[in-house]
Amino acid sequence: MDKDIITASAAATRPARLNYRWHVLIWLLLGGIINYLDRASLSIAAPGMIQELGLTRTQIGLLGSVFAWTYAVMQLPAGWVIDRFGAKRAYALGMIWWSVATWLTGVVGSISGLVVMRALLAVGEAPCWPTSAKITAAWFPAKERGFATGVWDSSSKWGPALAPAMLVALMIAFGWRSLFHVTGAFGIGFALLFLLLYRNPVDSQRLSKEELDYIEAGGGGRERSLATSSLKWRSLFTRRSVWGMILGYFCTIWLWNIFLVFLPLYLLDRFHISFAQLGMYAGIPWVGGALGEIAVGYLAKKIVDRELASPIGAKRLLIACCAAGAAVCAIAIPFTHALSVTLVLFTIGLAFIAAVIGSAWALAADIAPSSMIASVSAIQNFGGYFGGAFSPVVAGFIVDRTGSYALAFISGGAIAGCAALFYWFMARQPIRDDAAA
Repeated sequence: MDKDIITASAAATRPARLNYRWHVLIWLLLGGIINYLDRASLSIAAPGMIQELGLTRTQIGLLGSVFAWTYAVMQLPAGWVIDRFGAKRAYALGMIWWSVATWLTGVVGSISGLVVMRALLAVGEAPCWPTSAKITAAWFPAKERGFATGVWDSSSKWGPALAPAMLVALMIAFGWRSLFHVTGAFGIGFALLFLLLYRNPVDSQRLSKEELDYIEAGGGGRERSLATSSLKWRSLFTRRSVWGMILGYFCTIWLWNIFLVFLPLYLLDRFHISFAQLGMYAGIPWVGGALGEIAVGYLAKKIVDRELASPIGAKRLLIACCAAGAAVCAIAIPFTHALSVTLVLFTIGLAFIAAVIGSAWALAADIAPSSMIASVSAIQNFGGYFGGAFSPVVAGFIVDRTGSYALAFISGGAIAGCAALFYWFMARQPIRDDAAA
């Protein structure tokens, strides 16, 4: 018994000689980029859709809200399905589903058809992030999950960063419908490759025994099913930490969705830039978001390595600081009159809000028992997108009624700042699973 404990302790503290686990992030990073290219296509196509189909900005906001409402509701069954049947199949089949819905969006020609396609897109995309969280927990020890999560979750910023330049060029050449046809086709191809090539750690022939031992000593190594848990799925809703994550993510995604849906339109309406200029300017803030999230994930790892805080404590501290920073930037945006200053505020604000999102996903894996990582992650995401469902339509309504984006950004910043309070004071204790222990 003592010898086993000493061996496990040594494995947990020594560096692994091989680092194949980091290659797994390439799958999650590319899949997430495709996910957000599909999601961001709406904001780029919006001017063409408004012109051709006669849509209002409130209707564009409604499409964002329909996606978010459906996405939020589908998180709950998605998390259960992933924990019950495994991440690989859920990820690949979900991507095929959402990619087909994306392709079909380029076919329909009415607001009712667009609403249906955005709802179907949300159903398919619902498993993507919870499966990524579960795969990360299987492939990485706990102390590395913050940085690993920051890398793959940065795809949600690289996607919108790449989208303007890529999709604007497509739209100018072939029209707004081509955006959905091309991104949908990419997704189907990638999903088939993932289904064919991805393996879990214990099944991978390219993972050395030494590295597997290192991962297992840090709490990873294999996916665990709900069948091995002594906890009831519904009991998660009685946990204070889970409610802290639900409410905190609600506040976070409220502002995130305003940025995602309205950043391109804000630059067009406020500064009257050309559509070609939009392809360059609209991508800049998302690069800041991606780099900010990766940097804060790395900072969380260093804090834990130096034993300044536990993995949970480090993430909670960084979430609180970054949520406050995002709030300040969002509130300041309407008061700037220079395009350069506005882009700086958008870039810094997205770096902060992206860091909150990445840290929140990593925190869910630390708080959840190993058999329920996808479920807890999905429940947190449910809270976020329940709030995010309201923000685009509320923001669009404000803009249509007032002719200004000021109140939308100010209220969004204030709500995002509340995320710091929920994560700091409520999301504190891990959930124990006696059977797994």
